[in-house]
Amino acid sequence: MLAKILNQIDSRTPFATVAAHCDIPCKIYDPITAQLAVLTMIRMVDLLEEMPEFDKMSCNQQAQFVRLIAEKESHGHKVKDEVRVIWGDYIKQPQLDSYPELHQLVHSIMLLASKAKQHIDREVTLALLDKVNRFAEIFWLSKGIAVYVATSPYPPAEKLVYPKLGA
Repeated sequence: MLAKILNQIDSRTPFATVAAHCDIPCKIYDPITAQLAVLTMIRMVDLLEEMPEFDKMSCNQQAQFVRLIAEKESHGHKVKDEVRVIWGDYIKQPQLDSYPELHQLVHSIMLLASKAKQHIDREVTLALLDKVNRFAEIFWLSKGIAVYVATSPYPPAEKLVYPKLGA
């Protein structure tokens, strides 16, 4: 009976759809998703910069341009979402005490991700990668896991912070 009433209310005034990482908490967090999203943004900028001026593009090139922008936007959201989940669900007072820069770092990631979405600017996306790499470094160090830096094996071949995981 209650379900029927709620369904009738929902059909007239639908509830907004909500989503969450999980909020259990599952304790499964990894900043690599944010790092890969920034790499994708950099790659999209590189591809966009290779294209001719918009007014000189064919219809197919214009369609490709729009797709590249959409992917850059989508991955910008992903950067923000992934960092926000780790910051909101994993980061607690002990991490803030050990790494007092965390709040400012996350805020700067949010601002840079927005700027990278708003513009086609490789320098902005590289600055975003630097901040996300620092966030990843702090994340792993806060878990007592050493890190190393290596060049990603795919375009745009930028440096990423990785955890040194034992065999």
